Amino acid sequence: MSTILTRTENNVAYIIFNRPDKFNSFNREMALALQQELDRCAADESVRAVYLSAEGKAFCAGQDLAEAVDPAGPELRAIVRDHYNPIIERIRNMEKPVVAAVNGVAAGAGANIALACDIVVAKESAAFIQAFSKIGLIPDSGGTWLLPRLIGFQRASALMMTGDKVMATEAMNMGMIYKAFADDSFEAESKKIAEQLAKMPTKALAYTKAALNQSYSHSLTEQLQVEEEYQATCANTADFNEGIAAFLEKRPPVFKGK
Repeated sequence: MSTILTRTENNVAYIIFNRPDKFNSFNREMALALQQELDRCAADESVRAVYLSAEGKAFCAGQDLAEAVDPAGPELRAIVRDHYNPIIERIRNMEKPVVAAVNGVAAGAGANIALACDIVVAKESAAFIQAFSKIGLIPDSGGTWLLPRLIGFQRASALMMTGDKVMATEAMNMGMIYKAFADDSFEAESKKIAEQLAKMPTKALAYTKAALNQSYSHSLTEQLQVEEEYQATCANTADFNEGIAAFLEKRPPVFKGK
């Protein structure tokens, strides 16, 4: 059975974790399969948004600990270096928006993979847990970089040290995620966001994402220069011309992602 399920509909690539009996925890096969699928989405011009979710009751419980303690398996350093770091870098560097649709508990690396996405939404019954301290580890998968920037140093420090569970509505209220949806409307509402993004000017979204990535290490003056450069680049796209024409003609724009 494949560890992830994939399909593309209406320019949205759906990537679905598929180890529900293991709460969608990652083993090497699943991590490498996700990396491969993210590479495919990045290269496929027909894909204009990515939707990341999971089968079963959990989004992702993080690392499959049976693999981590297996003497014949990869060492923990190799797991972080070869499995999780490349996933986070692929998500943040992809020139397309990535939506995390968190359908259940997201713990450890599973939580931080979700938080690395551009837009994170969750079922109201879902929860986020920085579970690392409970087994004597530190947060990985970009967690120590991402979470303080989302919710502030003090809250991030407390959640990482205590391993407290944060329900989706609380996560939304503290700025950890974008929205929490009622369980019965979650699938439709989360897919609607991905479908909306797939109809938008893809290059402008890519440059928005690149600018946000750089903003964390730039001064205001440096960031203003980035905005100037990217704005000039976007002004030369077909989608900019379409957006202006649609505005003047008082009609909805039809963007092509070019």
